[in-house]
Amino acid sequence: MQNKESHHKNGMLGWLKHYQRAALVGDINAGAVVALLLIPQGIAYALVAGLPPVTGLYASVLPPLAYALLGSSMVQSVGAQAITALMIGTTLATLAPHGSTLSLILASQMALIAGATLLLCGLLRLGFLASFLSRPVMSGFTTGSAIVIAGEQVKPLLGGSLNSMHVPGMAIGLGALLALWLAKQYLTGLLVRLGLVQSWAETLSKLAPAFILLLATVLVSVLDLHRAGVSVVGEVPSGFPSLSFAASSSHWGVLVKPSMLLAFVIFLFSQSSAQALAQRRNERINADHELLGLGAANLMSALSGSFPVTGSISRSAVNFTAGANTPLASIISACFLGLVLLAPTTWLALLPIPVLAATIILAVLGMVDLPAFREAWRYDRGDAAAMLTAAGGVLVLGVEEGVILGVALSLATLIWRASRPHMAVLGRIPGTEHFRNVRRHEVETLPGVLMLRIDADLFFGNADVIVGHIEHLLDGREHQTVPIRHILLVMSAVNLIDTTALHALKELNQNLKKRGITLHLSEIKGPVMDHLQRSDFIERLNDGQIFLSTAQAYDFLAKNERIF
Repeated sequence: MQNKESHHKNGMLGWLKHYQRAALVGDINAGAVVALLLIPQGIAYALVAGLPPVTGLYASVLPPLAYALLGSSMVQSVGAQAITALMIGTTLATLAPHGSTLSLILASQMALIAGATLLLCGLLRLGFLASFLSRPVMSGFTTGSAIVIAGEQVKPLLGGSLNSMHVPGMAIGLGALLALWLAKQYLTGLLVRLGLVQSWAETLSKLAPAFILLLATVLVSVLDLHRAGVSVVGEVPSGFPSLSFAASSSHWGVLVKPSMLLAFVIFLFSQSSAQALAQRRNERINADHELLGLGAANLMSALSGSFPVTGSISRSAVNFTAGANTPLASIISACFLGLVLLAPTTWLALLPIPVLAATIILAVLGMVDLPAFREAWRYDRGDAAAMLTAAGGVLVLGVEEGVILGVALSLATLIWRASRPHMAVLGRIPGTEHFRNVRRHEVETLPGVLMLRIDADLFFGNADVIVGHIEHLLDGREHQTVPIRHILLVMSAVNLIDTTALHALKELNQNLKKRGITLHLSEIKGPVMDHLQRSDFIERLNDGQIFLSTAQAYDFLAKNERIF
């Protein structure tokens, strides 16, 4: 069995140093399966990006090899991906004619910038950047992008447009779409009933797009449908591209921003895919190694005259299901694609574009994450609103603007929640040393004592809110029979008190003294206490005490004769 921690314990290429022969069969099977999937996907996503079809195949040879050397996921499949292809196409549409030499140069230039950005982030250990887009916002961005891609494929699916449909093209496109949908819904179950093992049934079902495209290509060839007006891919040159970095000196400035945004999206999607599969395999992902692997993959894509690449969630899942154990599976896939390029590619010229459009539509509509929205709506309406806003931002403003909006939404949500921390008035559960929220439990409280637990770090964004909440509680208890004489802040959930919050606590202490109230604290964590001891805050408490536990504070205050 492959040691699942070897890659991390031994650094890069750790998986190769500890490779075991038992993993070879699974890697070969998965490599062959993913290679079959990469042919139609690579060509289709190159068309989405507005680039020559062969660039999608180039994206599947050198980039996976580079990722296998430096990445941390054992089963990640790196190559062309629908949403990144859309972002590339959106950027290129305003800079160069569709499918032109200039568009190819600019796409390669984007891969160079994105690769360099990712590589630099990896060297600087900025893997934590993956946390800057929340899951609901990312789902919304993915959903909006999927709808945009599907909408753009309606015209090629129908062989023309809604106003001028080409009947043979429309027939083959809609027929393929129906066949793909039926295969997705029922093929796995049918194969299992026929006696096939579940894992192989699922794998063959995932390969349905390749088989349907091959069947459609045969149909086009036999019936000469391309001569009847059915649009096909056209000439796909054989052989490897010349290895060189091509760039347009006049376009560096305009490409930097979209390329860096693209690098961010590449990392997010790849990290999400790698993490999901790593959990199923009981492995760990190193975010910084992911940045290095993706950076190297994109530099290799630029070198081979292709476009930016990323890890594909769906394709990586196929790789895993087909039996991949190590990155050798991706290396084998790359070798298969290399053989495809070296062999005569005449047959690729007859790939019908309506069927490729059907493949894209069904693939991206699977990214429309309605279950995630339903879950967010039930669990947190704020997250659901963020998801809808991110999706709407992509649909209304555009993909690039949608990325910026998504990051802004995630940060705004984080700041908004951090600035409104939960605070609970506490009491003791009778007969125990446990203290709980008075609104949720039957508890005992002390007259004249307000015990308040702050469930957040204290920093500049919430210090005023916390102090304001305490003063509001005091104002609401001014007319009680026994006035508040002691306030106990339970700090068990506080991991940080920054300078702004420290000054707010000092001011609170002074204001409480004027009202004849003593401030106490309990359960301060060691690192927080270390910082407090470097200030004069503890000295200014005067009669206030620092307690090791809330129970100790409760007993002390209960015996204090000034309360009664």
